Amino acid sequence: MNTRRDVFEYALVRVVPRVERGEMFNAGVLVYCRAKSFVAARTHLDEAKLRALDPDADVAGVRAALRAVEGVCAGGGGAGQAAGEDPGKRFRWLIAPRSTVVQPGPVHTGLTADPAAEAERLLDLLVR
Repeated sequence: MNTRRDVFEYALVRVVPRVERGEMFNAGVLVYCRAKSFVAARTHLDEAKLRALDPDADVAGVRAALRAVEGVCAGGGGAGQAAGEDPGKRFRWLIAPRSTVVQPGPVHTGLTADPAAEAERLLDLLVR
């Protein structure tokens, strides 16, 4: 049985409802594995956490931003020019620092035999 494990990178996707306050919570994970040409985002918005940090938060806007992150990873239409790039460029574009409500966290690395399963595992462990 071949259990080859490849290096992968991941970053959390964070929601910062009020950028000036710096409060945040995890709402997704980005996973990239160069050896498998794999990039994916898995997201889960905890609306109660969002409302606790900002009762006036634009929930629909945050959901749309999280869907856009997933769209860029999937390479689908409507996700802009970045969606047409190779998986590595899409991941690098998504992890670039930005001062918006949906922000990437720092990049971490690991080893995995199955990057898609790793994305689900990290979502369960670090987001849900």
